[in-house]
Amino acid sequence: MKGQGRQLVLDLPLRQALGRDDFLVTASNSAAVALIDHWPDWPAHAAVIVGPPGSGKSHLVEVWRQRSKALRIQAVDVRVEAAPEILRSGAAAIEDAAPPLDERGLFHLLNLARQQGSSILLTAQMRPEHWKIALPDLLSRLKAFPVLEILPPDDALLRGVLVKLFFDRQIAAAESTISFMLARMPRSLGAARLLVAEIDRRALEERAEVTRPFVAKVLADFSAPGLFGAED
Repeated sequence: MKGQGRQLVLDLPLRQALGRDDFLVTASNSAAVALIDHWPDWPAHAAVIVGPPGSGKSHLVEVWRQRSKALRIQAVDVRVEAAPEILRSGAAAIEDAAPPLDERGLFHLLNLARQQGSSILLTAQMRPEHWKIALPDLLSRLKAFPVLEILPPDDALLRGVLVKLFFDRQIAAAESTISFMLARMPRSLGAARLLVAEIDRRALEERAEVTRPFVAKVLADFSAPGLFGAED
């Protein structure tokens, strides 16, 4: 109901759905999803998933981690002496692989994984040949692994994500409202999550229905550079 003052909104956490069934598959991410679905029958003991911020890499890592029991660690935290502990479960997800790296540490980890029969999944924004690796043996090893790219989300994926995000928050958003958002929002899954969260917050605070004019107001407030995040 509109026009009855603002309502206090409690900032309650919303559980993030990170299971395999929660990951929407389209042409932009199908190759990376197939890699996760085919584990442990990978062509090599390690693989790399590459994609821009907000493309869903972290979601896929979580899906794989739930299946493989892998330790999840940032690439900058990989060290030679930590390798045995990192591979204690037989699998490791190494996220955000990019300079600066402990190249000896990563090389040792990859070698140990091969010796032990462990699996490693790396994620990055760029392909390994663009990581400015100085250690030739490490670069050669990385180039030998399968590299699966996640492309920027297409309309089908963004539309599906928006519909699901509204559904999870029990918001009835018309198809015309979804189409309006698609034509004007940044092409990022992270932006979609932030935008729907802000629409929900503002709708509760203002006791407003989620209509196209209301969404247009929220989008206008979010149009300044840097306001949209880029969650993976």
